[in-house]
Amino acid sequence: MRTSGTALAAAVALVVAGCGTPSADAPDGASGTGGTGTSAPVAVSTTTPLGSVVQDVVTCNGGTASTLMAPGDDPHTFAPSSAQLAQLTQAELVVAIGLGLEEGLGAAIENARSDGARVLELAPLLDPLPFDGTTGPAEDDHEGEEDEHADDDGHAHDGDDPHVWLDASRMATAAELVGEELATVTGDDGYAGCGTQVAAELRDVHEQVVEILAAVPEERRVLVTDHQSFGYFAQAYDFDLLGVVVPGGSTDAEPSSQELAELVEVVRDAGVPAVFSNTAVSSSLVEAVAAEAGGEVQVVELYVGSVGPEGSGATTYADLMLTDARLIADALG
Repeated sequence: MRTSGTALAAAVALVVAGCGTPSADAPDGASGTGGTGTSAPVAVSTTTPLGSVVQDVVTCNGGTASTLMAPGDDPHTFAPSSAQLAQLTQAELVVAIGLGLEEGLGAAIENARSDGARVLELAPLLDPLPFDGTTGPAEDDHEGEEDEHADDDGHAHDGDDPHVWLDASRMATAAELVGEELATVTGDDGYAGCGTQVAAELRDVHEQVVEILAAVPEERRVLVTDHQSFGYFAQAYDFDLLGVVVPGGSTDAEPSSQELAELVEVVRDAGVPAVFSNTAVSSSLVEAVAAEAGGEVQVVELYVGSVGPEGSGATTYADLMLTDARLIADALG
């Protein structure tokens, strides 16, 4: 195998310090796409893409919502402040992705549930995919079974994939579910109507993403990404997943030098024009793989686990999906 190994070895040494480091610290109060009013929010969301959708549903009906994470926070490594923990018990509804995505919030969400908070975890309700990301739910009944492949921190590298938001059609269904749940917990049916309205808007976003990505020819519809997060995107928008830099579904995993060297050979042999990194984490490993592969391999940053800051063109969930689609189409088309 032709590889110098120097750049890859250096990148591996940096992975623990680099991967999963948030680009911005979350404030103690409402953050990200959340509301900043003084009244208690009717809904508190965990991640910023989810918070953007929930806020659209809530504000459509005149309510207030907040989001725990801020733009640039990595859902896999985010840890809440004490003030943010308090928000979880004050809202009428806590909305999370679930399936182990919000690793640092798991205990807090369960404590809020024990204290009487209503919690809606969306990913298990959105036809979740197994972590190969290419097919529908596994045929065998694995629901409720303990994952034998979870690492020491309890995060499963197998099982169902939580990255459901990278399929806009699934997030349309999520908007409907949020609206229905809010109508139930508040007794206000206006939320259900708003969920339906936001869902229609997101289905239009889905069609726009399909149209943008139509520019990518069939033979170049392959993705190499920083971690295993694009299974839903690949299924929804007709791409193949060729490889990942960081193994498993979490950004805080650590690849071996051998795994990186094997990926370099895959990228080189397939003539991949671009590998995709994540704005919420360090791109050093992705850059090392691209450099080692040689040629004209680009490193393209996508908005994956977080919306972008003001001026990024990805400050809402809808803009995140459209911006990522354009970046992928430009890199591969």
